[in-house]
Amino acid sequence: MNVSVFGLGIIGSIWAQHYAADGLLAAAWNRSAKPGLPCWQPDALAAAHAGDILQLVVADPPAVSQVLEAIAPALGPTKVVVQSSTIDPSSARQFSERVQATGAVYVEAPFTGSRPAAEQRSTIYYLGGKLESIDLVEAVLSRVSKTRFRVGGPAQAAALKLSMNLQIATITQALVEGLTFARSAGIEDDLFFEVLSSNVACSGLVAMKGPKLRAADFAPQFSVKHLLKDLKLTLGATPSGKLPATQLLAEQLQRVADAGWAEEDFSALLKLMG
Repeated sequence: MNVSVFGLGIIGSIWAQHYAADGLLAAAWNRSAKPGLPCWQPDALAAAHAGDILQLVVADPPAVSQVLEAIAPALGPTKVVVQSSTIDPSSARQFSERVQATGAVYVEAPFTGSRPAAEQRSTIYYLGGKLESIDLVEAVLSRVSKTRFRVGGPAQAAALKLSMNLQIATITQALVEGLTFARSAGIEDDLFFEVLSSNVACSGLVAMKGPKLRAADFAPQFSVKHLLKDLKLTLGATPSGKLPATQLLAEQLQRVADAGWAEEDFSALLKLMG
């Protein structure tokens, strides 16, 4: 089965290039033109007609809805929609019903892994849908991932992805606050990260973001605006007051965005500590 990729941001463009290298890319579409990418197709409907698997990796639920509307005439029993954008559980359920009403197959496939993971084909997917539907796409998704969890239906897959991003946001906030506090006491970064490496609090996130924080390198691997969107989706799907730390983190990220750093990596949380 070949793949058409819809959404050529940081991750989508990397996946498209991997699929192209493997001879699997049928088309690559983006709302704004990116003709330099392989199999570029300026028309979403034409891209949908070209591919067997239609993988969406766009910004948010409204963007997913717009793409589904544009490609609707191409949907039918021969098409599989793989929805990899980070969205809320309710939207995932609605999109699944909408696609399946056309006779097409739907798999919710949000993922963990920023630019480095995508480049190394080590994305982690959370797959939601009918088991036979997941079976159809797993071999293709294995080309750009190292692990694929089967987690129930589309709503559960969407919820698990948001839950994972909440972990990432919380750990990063603790990291930037701890680093700032240590610096204020005259502790060198080398010592801080050496000690942290032997502490139970050390994590893969520390390994990824530590060098960026030390170098004040905020080139985006996962942008402030996208993590903020995800936290807002999480809060919107949860009764008020049930996730107090998430609310505080959303407010912090909003401050980062309002300061003009929305396009930077979310480790720019450190900038608020100055």
